[in-house]
Amino acid sequence: MEQISVALESFLAESPRAVVLEDGKVLFDMREAKYKLATEHGRCTLHLWGEDRNLVRRVSGTVLRNGVLRLSTHRFGQTKPQTLELVTDRDRRTPSTREATRVKYLRVLERVLLRSFPEFKVDALRTAMDLEKSFGPAYARGSLVQGQKAWAIIAVNEEETQATVDGILTLGILWLQHCRESGDGRKLYQGLKLIVPRGMAVLTLSRMAWLNANVAQWELWELDQKSEELEQRDAADHGNLTTRLIHAPNEQAAQERFAESRERVMELVPETMREVVEQRLRSGTELAFLLHGLEFARVRMGYSGNSFNSAQEITFGAGANETPLTEESENDLRDLVARLFARRIAGGDKRDPLYRMQPERWLESVLRRDVEPLDARLDPKHVYTQVPAFAAADRGMLDLLGVTGDGRLAVIELKADEDLHLALQGLDYWVRVRWHHLQNPDNNTGLGEFQRHGYFGGLRLSTESPRLYLVAPALRVHPATETVLRYLSPRVEWSLIALDERWRAKVKAVWRKRSTDTSSPSAHVLQGRV
Repeated sequence: MEQISVALESFLAESPRAVVLEDGKVLFDMREAKYKLATEHGRCTLHLWGEDRNLVRRVSGTVLRNGVLRLSTHRFGQTKPQTLELVTDRDRRTPSTREATRVKYLRVLERVLLRSFPEFKVDALRTAMDLEKSFGPAYARGSLVQGQKAWAIIAVNEEETQATVDGILTLGILWLQHCRESGDGRKLYQGLKLIVPRGMAVLTLSRMAWLNANVAQWELWELDQKSEELEQRDAADHGNLTTRLIHAPNEQAAQERFAESRERVMELVPETMREVVEQRLRSGTELAFLLHGLEFARVRMGYSGNSFNSAQEITFGAGANETPLTEESENDLRDLVARLFARRIAGGDKRDPLYRMQPERWLESVLRRDVEPLDARLDPKHVYTQVPAFAAADRGMLDLLGVTGDGRLAVIELKADEDLHLALQGLDYWVRVRWHHLQNPDNNTGLGEFQRHGYFGGLRLSTESPRLYLVAPALRVHPATETVLRYLSPRVEWSLIALDERWRAKVKAVWRKRSTDTSSPSAHVLQGRV
């Protein structure tokens, strides 16, 4: 039974966006659904529930193969086993189907390019995987050539996920750099043309506005695959930023409001462990309890029964395993706390699911307590999480917002594991913070939008753009990150900071690189621009 529990916890720790399938049909999206695993009387019972579905099954075994966790389950009263599958995402196309789609798209793309750019020759379109250079088969790559002039081309078809489409600019920059380095002087690549499906260009547009126009020309096109119509998007048209600024909750009022519930939760935590529990206000109506960034309990304001009288609900559980706290479940919370505090420790077992779960949240919690190792200028008294928030969807990452001693806002993007898209995801957050910061100050108070929403009280913020800090353990900084950073506009002041791998015990920067230290792509490239 313990093996089943560990297998499920491990999979969800590695794949927080997993979905549960039965007979190929999606039953639950684990970003929204909840689960509880009970082991009693020699049986393991899995309870899954969401807004529109409830499922209870006995689990007799698990098999992990090719990134899919298969659960052998039984309905109550039945002996014939059935299979539930946990997969990392919703894309369930077979490899052969994906390959056929991409080959067909290559033919469409070539026709479109020849018709739209008749003065150029289409050269070497391909989707072949090249892991050494980080190129995957989802992106079609090639060149448009006219004599010595050339453009790098990268495109993605409409059947890929939105996340794949959003990643095209990172891969496009790497492709442009590869083309320039392998051109042996016979072709001068003046820039990059990106082609995305119609209606899926919003995030890429906002990023392109902050690329360096002095080192390359940048064009974004949208393709309607049915009509094969290609339309250029204006990089200056950013559209509406999908972001909102959440008002900072009143700490004192919230502490008073949650005092009784907070005391009840903390009574169930051993006294020797209480000082390491982080109590964080999510909003004026929710208080969370965390250990090293992993939320294990929370108090929410709600309504009592069918009336409008306010009431507080306490729940506990890691991730989707959420359970109301009652007299009957108090021992379950005690057991959870005991397991959590014994296993989620700095010197813990790296194979343990509770140790591995949500490493970026652990890193975020460490830096919230001590941000100065990143930069001595950072003010440790003013560090906020996810401000502003992305209004569309959770990006699956944590961001910190701080301020330096000279009043400059500081955007801190964190990655605990290697991520090809670190640079541009940090840019996303920087763009939104900058946008809110530049909103007109209040005529009466002179305060900007952040301070009107309760942040950085008592400070005078600089009118300069924020600084961008990109932070990851040294061995987890993707080799492509610096290449992408070199193509950013000089208006983005960034620092890339690599941490000692033992950051769970103590944060220490082992090396830093700054925008002022990094040269732009080579001079012969600039001379080759048309």
